Formats: sequence, structure tokens, C-alpha cells
Amino acid sequence: MRTQQTPAIQVRDLRKSYKDLHVLRGVDFEVARGGVFALLGSNGAGKTTAVRILSTLLKPDAGVVRVNGFDVTTQAADVRESISLTGQFAAVDEILTGRENLMLVARLRHLANPAQVADDLLRRFSLTDAAGRRAATYSGGMRRRLDIAMSLIGDPPIIFLDEPTTGLDPQARLEVWRTVKDLTAQGTTVLLTTQYLDEAEHLADRIAILHQGRIIVDGTLADLKRLLPPAKVEYVEKQPTLEEIFLTLTGTNT
Repeated sequence: MRTQQTPAIQVRDLRKSYKDLHVLRGVDFEVARGGVFALLGSNGAGKTTAVRILSTLLKPDAGVVRVNGFDVTTQAADVRESISLTGQFAAVDEILTGRENLMLVARLRHLANPAQVADDLLRRFSLTDAAGRRAATYSGGMRRRLDIAMSLIGDPPIIFLDEPTTGLDPQARLEVWRTVKDLTAQGTTVLLTTQYLDEAEHLADRIAILHQGRIIVDGTLADLKRLLPPAKVEYVEKQPTLEEIFLTLTGTNT
């Protein structure tokens, strides 16, 4: 039974293989409600496979996966009503204006008053001044903000952001970071996959590192920092960065 105390996401012994390629080898983690959980890993670590299973786009070979209290295999329709997924590239229609993109999704979700829904989201994501412009004229950051706004239509309690700042310039990345912080401030649960360690360091309440198909560490940034030797003090104390922690734990620090 789903309650406010039930984790937003529960994953136990998740496994997925493609013939002889074992992508997920027994993954375990939980995501609390109302925060940002970052799933870190190199290319090919299995991050996108995990997200596709969580969002019911792919069936697991084994394991138990529950999203918003629903089993992804036996209650897939309930899971899909509970989530939204934003992939690595903004899925906006560049021919339509920002407002038209939002209204289209609102109509597809059979919501009352799509125009009001669109205007509210444009205001929330600071896109009102660009509402009447074609999305093709938007900057990368604006396009990504519009994409995330579209994913919020219907008020899903859980959002998957699969490498949301891929290909964006530094300013656009900061815009997306602010958007993610605003989402969690309003109670939305965010599962973020990323290769950018500074992104996880800035945004995540909890961080898990996926390496060779398994979660090798799961905790807060402070928890992860305690896994390395204490900082040496010469003239200035230097705390380990998340990048140093990641490279050390995955054995790729050369």
C-alpha cells in the first residue's frame, strides 16, 4: 500500500542481460520522496537501462522494482501514471511555439483548460516572454526547461531525468540545475542520471555509483567523502571532490 512514508522507488536485486552481456547484475537502491537521487556511472554502466526498466519501457530479467508503490511489471499502467521521463535530448516540437507544445501535451493528457495549464507552466519556468516564439528559436537551456515543463503536465510525483544536461553549455546547465532545485522544493521526487560529477555534487541529496552492473556505494556526499582517507593539511585543507571519490571507487583513477 502506498503511503507518504513508502519510498518513491524501491529496487531489489535488479538484473538485465542482453545475451552474454550482463548490464545489471543485482542492483539495489531506494529513493526517498521529495529529493534528488543521483545515479552515477560511466558510459555503458547501465544507467539508462535502469531508467528504462523503472519507467516500464523495458522488462527486467529478475528482481523487484516498485515505483510510487507499484510494481513495474504487474502494475505498469499505474507506474506510468505516476512518472514522467525526460531523456538526453529535449523532445519538443520545434515547429510549434512554447505555449503550443505545452497545450498539445495537456490535450493529450485530457486535462481541462490546456491554455491555463500552459500559461501556469510558462510562468513557473520563466518562459512567458518566449511563449509565442517557435521552440526552434529557443536556446539550449530554454528548450530543456520547456521539455521539463512538458514532463510536469499532470503533476507526476516522480520524474526521471536521464542525463538532462548532455550537450548543453555551462549557462544552460545552470538553468537546468535551478529548475531541478525548484522541482524538489515543491515536493517532486527526481531520479537523475548523469556523467557530470559536479552536477550530482550540486543537486543530489543522495548519490549511488553504478559500476560494472552493481551499485558499489550509496549515500550522501558526506558519506562518500568519509570513504577516502582524511584530507592532508599542509597550508590549506583539501577535501576530496566527488570526481576523486568516483575515480577511486571505480578503480579508474590513473
